Amino acid sequence: MDELAELFLLDPDVRFLNHGSFGATPRPVFEAYQIWQRRLERQPVHFFSSELGGYLAEARQSLGDFINADADDLVYVPNATFGLNVIARSLELGPSDEVLASDHEYGACQNVWAFLSGKRGFRYVTQPISLPFGTPKEILEQFWDGVTSQTKVIFISHITSPTAVILPVEAICARAREAGILTVIDGAHTLGQLDLDMAAINADFYLSNGHKWLCSPKGSAFLYARRDRQHLVEPLVVGWGWGSNRSISYGSDFLDAMQWLGTDDLSAYLAVPAAIRFQEEHHWTAVREACHLLLSEALKRICDLTELANVYPRTDYYRQVAIAPLPLLRDFRAMKAELYDTYCVEVPLVEWNGRDFIRVSVQGYNSQADIDALLAALQDLLPRHVA
Repeated sequence: MDELAELFLLDPDVRFLNHGSFGATPRPVFEAYQIWQRRLERQPVHFFSSELGGYLAEARQSLGDFINADADDLVYVPNATFGLNVIARSLELGPSDEVLASDHEYGACQNVWAFLSGKRGFRYVTQPISLPFGTPKEILEQFWDGVTSQTKVIFISHITSPTAVILPVEAICARAREAGILTVIDGAHTLGQLDLDMAAINADFYLSNGHKWLCSPKGSAFLYARRDRQHLVEPLVVGWGWGSNRSISYGSDFLDAMQWLGTDDLSAYLAVPAAIRFQEEHHWTAVREACHLLLSEALKRICDLTELANVYPRTDYYRQVAIAPLPLLRDFRAMKAELYDTYCVEVPLVEWNGRDFIRVSVQGYNSQADIDALLAALQDLLPRHVA
């Protein structure tokens, strides 16, 4: 995949195995992003007043076609955490209510629910899903054990951040709908890594980042809301798109209130179609499969080195990002720093439920040489850092 590496802006001296944190944008997509910025600056009044609505509609349509969703059920937001704040603050939850999540959720998103539960009195409940992972049905049942008569909202990741497993969200959403429970799905890692189908998932609310695996510019994400749930959504920022005094209309209260939040550079949103085209032009389905195979071999090699068991029963439990267990480390932050400072390997070490893991991401710019460099570094470092 060396030819793809040349199309990214990453430092060639760094073995970058951490795409999952903030992504990386290819040169052609970044150039499209900058073209939008220059177009805005050429005539800002005309751009904002006359053109932006149409451009946003085109960008939403491109994304909607990509994830099988009606464009009018999507709005762009800066990131998935912002999107969760919109939904969590919109829902009317009180002391008799519970929000159920797994114990594999992203820390910033857990903070959203903890902050609001402290203000409103509802309970934020985390249900354990154990390692090693069971079958999708076993995961579903294990998670569902946390549902009570007070559960009003299920919040769960499609691909978890700390453990990188693909959870059975389609089955969870179907069961929740039968029980009258709202579903909010954190798909921060899915767009560009999985083939998304909003109609099949059938969540009430779904949010995902474009800047990660779709490789769009930073500050591009989406919030999906089912048509029959959009009346529940309130904007975090009230501006010209809200109320009877709105200055412009895109066709629904949901779009108007969420799209026009005030003066901002929305070029990252408008560059999402360029990211979609880039992956289509470079046959990204095949690229993703090659990345998956490279990652699977990397996990096997790490587990052989540490003599610790793989947490995934099969390779279809993950795609381009996965974790491997490490022996208990004296100071995992010190080892992470040495991986980068001494070996020029950018890869995160994760502490989860009292255990240490390494989380490896493989994207189209990575190669076997990157994995070899990681294994050589681990072979040197682990004997000195194991507790």
